[in-house]
Amino acid sequence: MNTTDALMLSDSLRLGAPALAHALWIAPALALVLWLSGARSRRLLRRFASPTMLASLASSVSPRRRLLKNTLIVVAAALAAAALARPQLGYEERTATRRGRDVVFVVDVSRSMLAADLAPNRLERVKLWMKDLVAAAEGDRVGLVAFAGAAVVRSPLTQDRAFLLMAIDELSPNAAPRGGTNIGDAIRKTIDQVFTIDPEHVDDRAPYRDIILITDGDDQESFPVDAARAAGDLGVRVIAIGVGSSGAGAPVPDPDGPGFTEYEGQTVRSALDPDSLAAIAAASDGGVFLNVGTGVIELDEVYRDLIAAAQQGDQGEATTRDYFERFAWVLVPAFVCLVLESLLSDRRRRR
Repeated sequence: MNTTDALMLSDSLRLGAPALAHALWIAPALALVLWLSGARSRRLLRRFASPTMLASLASSVSPRRRLLKNTLIVVAAALAAAALARPQLGYEERTATRRGRDVVFVVDVSRSMLAADLAPNRLERVKLWMKDLVAAAEGDRVGLVAFAGAAVVRSPLTQDRAFLLMAIDELSPNAAPRGGTNIGDAIRKTIDQVFTIDPEHVDDRAPYRDIILITDGDDQESFPVDAARAAGDLGVRVIAIGVGSSGAGAPVPDPDGPGFTEYEGQTVRSALDPDSLAAIAAASDGGVFLNVGTGVIELDEVYRDLIAAAQQGDQGEATTRDYFERFAWVLVPAFVCLVLESLLSDRRRRR
């Protein structure tokens, strides 16, 4: 379990579900309800019963026994609530070798990705797909590179899913400098700065690396096929995903206001270039091109079919602590309190 999911009370004592510790408020709430109920019963008796009957009833009931029964109920509720928080005491350390792949999203954030042929626009739809993959990825390290006219590393390879999701949320045309679409430069930067592969000394992890390239394929002479081929020579596979309308394409929104971008009196349109993307994918060994267009894709399924099912590499050793669950230590006394309460009478003993 993640340390963010638990509350550490000491080195060996913690709560496995600290959010459920708020259930402890049930105990004082129940005590208040029992007290109010008793007070209401006494008021009703004084209103409708005669003094003689009240004296008879009071002589047959033991206030101490009734208080003890209510106390047992409240204690049982508190102990049951504490059990919900999953107290854990003691642990066993376990060292395991992590296996997985290194996966980098290389995402086009140019203005053309704001075209609305995918609702609400291409980039926002892509971000939702990426989050699906991140949720499905388990042992893999995942990184993020955003590119337009230049490429920027938005997240190094990491297993910190929260950080990665935040980086995905922040993707926009402002995430990369300069307008344009230079796919080749983005692939080369991923190799150099994220995978950090030295062509002269290719490490053992090279065959376990993937680039997921997501773009409309409108490149500006950055030689992406050559970049993909060089990546393939280093053992990196390119999975290219094409988004957007083909043919006439879709109008590109104006960054300065409503309407669309115009050039020389004509509306600028962005069209998917599937042929270029297919060539980029084919340039790497085992590369795959997925022509999504204006349709949908389940990236979590793509992950399971193409990445999780592929050969895995060692990602080093990790030491984890398996904490021992101790909820029974408080749940059993709660049960005992309820049994005692049911066996205990609030009537006075006859002499």
